[in-house]
Amino acid sequence: MVIFQPCQFSLPLPRTTERQLNLTMTTILDTPIEYLKGVGTIKAGMLKKELGIHTFGDLLMAFPYRYVDKTVFHKIGDLNDQSGEVQLKGILRKIDVVGEGAKRRLIGRFRDETGVIELVWFRGVYWLEKQLKVAGEYVVFGRVNAFNNFLNIPHPEMEEVTPEGVQAAPTFAPVYSSTDKLNTKGLDARGRRRLMEALFEKLSPADPERSGQVLPENLPDYLLQKMKFPSRYDALRWIHFPKNQQELDAAINRLKFEELFFLQMRLLQSKYRRKASVKGHVFSKVGDYFHTFYKEKLPFELTEAQKRVIREIRQDTGSGIHMNRLLQGDVGSGKTVVALLCML
Repeated sequence: MVIFQPCQFSLPLPRTTERQLNLTMTTILDTPIEYLKGVGTIKAGMLKKELGIHTFGDLLMAFPYRYVDKTVFHKIGDLNDQSGEVQLKGILRKIDVVGEGAKRRLIGRFRDETGVIELVWFRGVYWLEKQLKVAGEYVVFGRVNAFNNFLNIPHPEMEEVTPEGVQAAPTFAPVYSSTDKLNTKGLDARGRRRLMEALFEKLSPADPERSGQVLPENLPDYLLQKMKFPSRYDALRWIHFPKNQQELDAAINRLKFEELFFLQMRLLQSKYRRKASVKGHVFSKVGDYFHTFYKEKLPFELTEAQKRVIREIRQDTGSGIHMNRLLQGDVGSGKTVVALLCML
């Protein structure tokens, strides 16, 4: 079940080991992605090429595009072609490679105590054939399809159940953008989650009170309190690993606001710089044409709103500062006559 479907910086460091890197609080997000546990040179190259992820910071800001509920296990016997995304637990009884060339595919027969379903892969066949274990117990996640009156799950996520058990999936499992090439290198949805776990191991301070030093807060305290927003650290952690719907909603609201807030700040900064550095022509006097048209030719009385807007525009044109205005109004409300009078 889909829970939410929303809404990536750096110069390379010399080749060295992770221990030799100076991972200070202020530079850790600029660390090249190859120095993250589980990445390395080859995977780093693919992340850069396929997704534009070069640094820890890029990975942190590559948000999930949706979330799925992985708290429920289904039975094969209860499935149909309308079941959608499901999670199963059972035994991989058999795998076969069939077809030639572009039609080559891997087919697995997956069984639980209620029935059998086909698992189908059209890509990464050679790699998957070596990875999957016949008679192994797996947790399978994917979308149910029907072909020739038989149910199947194309390209499912597979996680082997070991003697230690299967790693518990988060309640709202994040789903990240990926490509076929990344999937064949273990950077599928589960692999990306593991990278995010490794990243937050780097970002999580021993003292939770110091989280703001790792990811410094960029909104003022009064605004956080007024809007009831989580800290920046918590918002970024919750967007990747929400424990419940409330955390997810809080993170999304905070990050959306933050983006719009700083966009508005940049626009205001540009406005004030322009006012300070760019001088325009000063139109200090009202022309005779204005008086003649307004007093003798205009066949109706202007509304108070029209008069107010004309006064404001006249103040701008007489200030010597470039004017940047948008005149809004309903059809027939008198925008054109306001523009005409301001030009006279």
